[in-house]
Amino acid sequence: MKMKNNSVMEQHFILNKPYGYLSQFISKQTKRKNKKMLGELYNFPENTMAIGRLDETSEGLLLLTTDGKMSELVRSRKVEKEYYAQVDGIITNEAVEKLKNGVEIGFEGQKYQTKPCEAFLLNVRPDFPERSKKIRDERHGPTSWVSITLREGKFRQIRKMTAAVGFPTLRLVRIRIGTIELNDMQIGEVRETTNFFS
Repeated sequence: MKMKNNSVMEQHFILNKPYGYLSQFISKQTKRKNKKMLGELYNFPENTMAIGRLDETSEGLLLLTTDGKMSELVRSRKVEKEYYAQVDGIITNEAVEKLKNGVEIGFEGQKYQTKPCEAFLLNVRPDFPERSKKIRDERHGPTSWVSITLREGKFRQIRKMTAAVGFPTLRLVRIRIGTIELNDMQIGEVRETTNFFS
Protein backbone atom coordinates (compact mmCIF):
# COMPACT_ATOMS: atom_id res chain seq x y z
CA MET A 1 0.00 0.00 0.00
CA LYS A 2 1.12 3.55 -0.71
CA MET A 3 0.03 6.60 1.29
CA LYS A 4 -1.67 9.46 -0.54
CA ASN A 5 -1.22 13.06 0.57
CA ASN A 6 -4.64 12.94 2.19
CA SER A 7 -3.60 9.85 4.19
CA VAL A 8 -5.75 7.40 2.21
CA MET A 9 -3.85 4.21 1.50
CA GLU A 10 -3.47 3.22 -2.16
CA GLN A 11 -3.89 -0.50 -2.72
CA HIS A 12 -2.64 -2.73 -5.52
CA PHE A 13 -3.70 -6.26 -6.47
CA ILE A 14 -2.50 -9.03 -8.79
CA LEU A 15 -5.20 -11.36 -10.13
CA ASN A 16 -5.25 -14.49 -12.24
CA LYS A 17 -8.48 -13.66 -14.06
CA PRO A 18 -10.64 -16.68 -14.83
CA TYR A 19 -12.36 -17.34 -18.14
CA GLY A 20 -15.89 -15.92 -18.25
CA TYR A 21 -15.40 -12.80 -16.12
CA LEU A 22 -15.66 -9.21 -17.29
CA SER A 23 -12.76 -6.93 -16.28
CA GLN A 24 -15.10 -4.57 -14.42
CA PHE A 25 -17.03 -4.32 -11.19
CA ILE A 26 -20.47 -3.03 -12.14
CA SER A 27 -22.56 -3.07 -15.27
CA LYS A 28 -25.23 -0.52 -16.09
CA GLN A 29 -26.30 -2.50 -19.13
CA THR A 30 -29.32 -4.64 -18.41
CA LYS A 31 -28.23 -7.28 -20.90
CA ARG A 32 -25.09 -7.85 -18.84
CA LYS A 33 -26.73 -8.17 -15.46
CA ASN A 34 -26.07 -11.92 -15.32
CA LYS A 35 -22.40 -11.57 -16.25
CA LYS A 36 -19.65 -12.42 -13.78
CA MET A 37 -17.74 -9.40 -12.41
CA LEU A 38 -14.38 -9.08 -10.66
CA GLY A 39 -16.00 -8.14 -7.36
CA GLU A 40 -17.22 -11.74 -7.04
CA LEU A 41 -13.62 -12.94 -6.72
CA TYR A 42 -12.38 -10.85 -3.78
CA ASN A 43 -13.43 -8.14 -1.34
CA PHE A 44 -11.74 -5.30 -3.24
CA PRO A 45 -11.86 -1.82 -1.66
CA GLU A 46 -14.04 0.91 -3.10
CA ASN A 47 -12.56 2.72 -6.14
CA THR A 48 -10.53 -0.31 -7.25
CA MET A 49 -10.05 -0.31 -11.04
CA ALA A 50 -8.73 -2.91 -13.44
CA ILE A 51 -5.64 -1.65 -15.28
CA GLY A 52 -6.39 -2.32 -18.89
CA ARG A 53 -8.70 -5.20 -19.61
CA LEU A 54 -8.84 -8.82 -20.54
CA ASP A 55 -12.02 -9.60 -22.42
CA GLU A 56 -14.55 -12.05 -21.04
CA THR A 57 -13.08 -15.07 -22.81
CA SER A 58 -9.44 -14.23 -22.00
CA GLU A 59 -7.56 -15.29 -18.88
CA GLY A 60 -4.47 -14.61 -16.87
CA LEU A 61 -2.63 -11.71 -15.32
CA LEU A 62 -4.70 -8.65 -14.50
CA LEU A 63 -3.50 -5.82 -12.26
CA LEU A 64 -5.90 -3.74 -10.19
CA THR A 65 -5.32 -0.58 -8.20
CA THR A 66 -6.93 2.34 -6.40
CA ASP A 67 -4.18 4.61 -7.80
CA GLY A 68 -4.96 6.38 -11.09
CA LYS A 69 -1.32 7.31 -11.73
CA MET A 70 -0.24 3.69 -11.35
CA SER A 71 -2.96 2.70 -13.81
CA GLU A 72 -1.62 5.19 -16.38
CA LEU A 73 1.93 3.86 -15.99
CA VAL A 74 0.98 0.21 -16.44
CA ARG A 75 -1.19 0.97 -19.48
CA SER A 76 1.61 2.99 -21.12
CA ARG A 77 3.94 1.70 -23.82
CA LYS A 78 6.74 1.63 -21.25
CA VAL A 79 5.39 -1.66 -19.91
CA GLU A 80 5.41 -4.88 -21.96
CA LYS A 81 2.52 -7.33 -21.84
CA GLU A 82 3.19 -10.97 -22.82
CA TYR A 83 0.46 -13.37 -23.90
CA TYR A 84 0.33 -17.08 -24.68
CA ALA A 85 -2.21 -17.81 -27.42
CA GLN A 86 -3.42 -21.29 -28.31
CA VAL A 87 -4.24 -21.15 -32.00
CA ASP A 88 -6.16 -23.33 -34.43
CA GLY A 89 -3.60 -25.30 -36.44
CA ILE A 90 0.18 -25.57 -36.28
CA ILE A 91 1.35 -22.00 -36.68
CA THR A 92 4.07 -21.56 -39.30
CA ASN A 93 7.35 -19.68 -39.06
CA GLU A 94 6.06 -17.42 -41.83
CA ALA A 95 2.98 -16.52 -39.78
CA VAL A 96 5.13 -15.83 -36.70
CA GLU A 97 7.35 -13.50 -38.78
CA LYS A 98 4.26 -11.61 -39.94
CA LEU A 99 3.14 -11.17 -36.32
CA LYS A 100 6.59 -9.83 -35.42
CA ASN A 101 6.61 -7.31 -38.25
CA GLY A 102 3.05 -6.08 -37.69
CA VAL A 103 -0.21 -7.00 -39.39
CA GLU A 104 -3.28 -5.10 -40.49
CA ILE A 105 -6.31 -5.45 -38.22
CA GLY A 106 -9.60 -3.63 -37.84
CA PHE A 107 -9.91 -1.14 -34.99
CA GLU A 108 -12.88 1.21 -34.40
CA GLY A 109 -14.02 0.78 -37.99
CA GLN A 110 -10.61 1.64 -39.43
CA LYS A 111 -7.64 -0.37 -40.66
CA TYR A 112 -4.77 -0.43 -38.19
CA GLN A 113 -1.20 -1.68 -38.64
CA THR A 114 0.07 -3.25 -35.45
CA LYS A 115 3.50 -2.22 -34.20
CA PRO A 116 6.45 -4.64 -34.50
CA CYS A 117 6.50 -6.99 -31.54
CA GLU A 118 8.15 -10.10 -30.13
CA ALA A 119 6.61 -13.43 -31.12
CA PHE A 120 7.74 -17.05 -31.12
CA LEU A 121 6.32 -20.56 -31.27
CA LEU A 122 6.16 -22.38 -27.94
CA ASN A 123 7.65 -25.84 -28.46
CA VAL A 124 6.31 -27.07 -25.11
CA ARG A 125 2.61 -26.74 -24.33
CA PRO A 126 2.08 -24.41 -21.31
CA ASP A 127 1.04 -26.18 -18.14
CA PHE A 128 -2.15 -24.19 -17.54
CA PRO A 129 -5.07 -25.67 -15.59
CA GLU A 130 -8.04 -26.76 -17.67
CA ARG A 131 -10.32 -23.88 -18.61
CA SER A 132 -13.83 -23.86 -17.16
CA LYS A 133 -15.20 -24.07 -20.71
CA LYS A 134 -13.31 -26.73 -22.60
CA ILE A 135 -11.38 -25.96 -25.78
CA ARG A 136 -12.37 -28.19 -28.67
CA ASP A 137 -10.31 -31.38 -28.64
CA GLU A 138 -7.59 -32.50 -31.02
CA ARG A 139 -10.04 -34.65 -33.02
CA HIS A 140 -11.06 -31.39 -34.70
CA GLY A 141 -7.49 -30.74 -35.79
CA PRO A 142 -4.18 -29.85 -34.13
CA THR A 143 -3.50 -26.69 -32.14
CA SER A 144 -0.30 -24.87 -31.21
CA TRP A 145 0.83 -22.14 -28.83
CA VAL A 146 2.58 -18.86 -29.60
CA SER A 147 4.03 -16.18 -27.31
CA ILE A 148 3.29 -12.57 -28.30
CA THR A 149 4.67 -9.56 -26.40
CA LEU A 150 3.13 -6.13 -27.01
CA ARG A 151 3.62 -2.57 -25.85
CA GLU A 152 0.18 -1.57 -27.16
CA GLY A 153 -3.27 -2.89 -26.43
CA LYS A 154 -6.01 -2.37 -28.96
CA PHE A 155 -9.37 -4.07 -28.40
CA ARG A 156 -8.99 -7.86 -28.88
CA GLN A 157 -5.64 -7.20 -30.55
CA ILE A 158 -4.00 -10.61 -30.11
CA ARG A 159 -7.07 -12.43 -31.40
CA LYS A 160 -7.25 -10.13 -34.41
CA MET A 161 -3.53 -10.54 -35.09
CA THR A 162 -3.52 -14.34 -35.09
CA ALA A 163 -6.68 -14.41 -37.22
CA ALA A 164 -5.01 -12.03 -39.70
CA VAL A 165 -2.20 -14.55 -40.27
CA GLY A 166 -4.61 -17.47 -40.62
CA PHE A 167 -4.48 -19.01 -37.14
CA PRO A 168 -7.49 -17.99 -35.02
CA THR A 169 -6.98 -17.89 -31.25
CA LEU A 170 -8.80 -20.58 -29.26
CA ARG A 171 -7.45 -19.67 -25.81
CA LEU A 172 -5.64 -16.54 -24.65
CA VAL A 173 -3.71 -16.18 -21.38
CA ARG A 174 -1.72 -13.10 -20.34
CA ILE A 175 1.33 -14.36 -18.50
CA ARG A 176 3.40 -11.21 -17.85
CA ILE A 177 3.03 -7.45 -17.33
CA GLY A 178 6.44 -5.78 -17.08
CA THR A 179 8.36 -7.78 -14.47
CA ILE A 180 5.22 -9.30 -12.91
CA GLU A 181 4.62 -12.89 -13.99
CA LEU A 182 1.64 -15.21 -13.62
CA ASN A 183 3.87 -18.11 -12.51
CA ASP A 184 2.00 -20.51 -10.22
CA MET A 185 -0.99 -18.31 -9.34
CA GLN A 186 -4.19 -20.34 -9.23
CA ILE A 187 -7.18 -19.38 -11.37
CA GLY A 188 -9.13 -16.70 -9.49
CA GLU A 189 -6.32 -16.10 -6.97
CA VAL A 190 -5.78 -12.51 -5.79
CA ARG A 191 -2.59 -11.20 -4.17
CA GLU A 192 -2.21 -7.78 -2.61
CA THR A 193 1.12 -6.01 -3.16
CA THR A 194 2.71 -2.79 -1.92
CA ASN A 195 4.08 -1.89 -5.34
CA PHE A 196 3.85 -3.45 -8.79
CA PHE A 197 7.34 -2.42 -9.88
CA SER A 198 9.67 -1.92 -6.94
